Amino acid sequence: MKAALLGHGTIGVGVDRIVKEIPGIEIVRVLALETDEEIIGRHTFSADDILGDPEIDTVIEVMGGIHPAWEFISRAMEAGKHVVTANKAVVAAYYRELLALQKKHGVAFRCTAAVGGGIPWLVNLSREKQGDRITKIGGIMNGTTNYILSRMDLEGIAFSDALLDAQKLGYAEKDPSADIDGDDVRRKLSISASVAYDCFVDEQMIPTAGIRSVLPEDLRAAREKGCVLKLAAFSERLEAGISACVAPFFVPRERLLASVPANVNLISLTAEHAGELCFSGQGAGRYPTAKNVVLDLLDIVSGVRCFYTEAAAPAAVDNGSTPTAWYFRTVSEDFPEDLVSERSGSSAVTKPLSVLEAFRLLDELRKKDPAVFMAGILS
Repeated sequence: MKAALLGHGTIGVGVDRIVKEIPGIEIVRVLALETDEEIIGRHTFSADDILGDPEIDTVIEVMGGIHPAWEFISRAMEAGKHVVTANKAVVAAYYRELLALQKKHGVAFRCTAAVGGGIPWLVNLSREKQGDRITKIGGIMNGTTNYILSRMDLEGIAFSDALLDAQKLGYAEKDPSADIDGDDVRRKLSISASVAYDCFVDEQMIPTAGIRSVLPEDLRAAREKGCVLKLAAFSERLEAGISACVAPFFVPRERLLASVPANVNLISLTAEHAGELCFSGQGAGRYPTAKNVVLDLLDIVSGVRCFYTEAAAPAAVDNGSTPTAWYFRTVSEDFPEDLVSERSGSSAVTKPLSVLEAFRLLDELRKKDPAVFMAGILS
């Protein structure tokens, strides 16, 4: 395999170094904004030097972002090159188009590192559904927010301090919005649900709430109920479509999900015959993520050409069922009292509401209180 790297940042450097130890795979060109001693002689500032080179059979995209990553990936596949990416943003945004290109041009398209970092989640999800029917998926899919909430819970520190430490450790970007607002998890859930249920789940249809406005008192409220606060994603197959959401949740301490520490991820699937299966590990980081990129390359070398699913028909998102209680903290005086089951100062616990009803209430409260915080309460 003669491969090229698009991007030589954290993940790209990791891939480059691991590949050097593997016979049969050679990274011959590297697209990067600047050069360094590791890529002297292979470096280029122009993607055309890679996409127009017939000797390069595989392109590894680790630039991040949607543009120009999408344009480079699509051009590579149209040129008959295999593609491996760790970019969940571009996969979620162009999921159907990428599957269509893969089929049309008969090339491989793999993105195992896009969901779960170093966890082999998508390959096992794909394998499991071959002989079973997956009914639910979910869990902790973002190590940055789990690290922040864990520090706040265990040490009582403020959100801003925990976020700053996460940035110093390399868990959070300089602009942490995608993590703390839940966008990163939403994209991962969109990809995972699409693979699990053999359909296409539009990420824009998944209601999402993050932890930007979380306060220590919210974690105390969770502890008082025997719970731990976690940002989690959940999806379930329904008769008329699927349910899916991303939000903070009060998770009972006896649940495995409550014990997930620091920046670790834990993603689970529930299948009709196998029951619940859990996959845990480093959800980010240079070498865990790069390792999954390299495993995708090795799959291609061994002859794998298929994606994790062949179906991508749009699926309706139905969040009108499966009610649960929800915790709200808000200074708004417009909280509907007929929905309250418990009240304490500026916080309230609702009577059972569906995800659809809870997010509608959140949207209404945000009009007067942008710092409102909401969390589901799991039983």
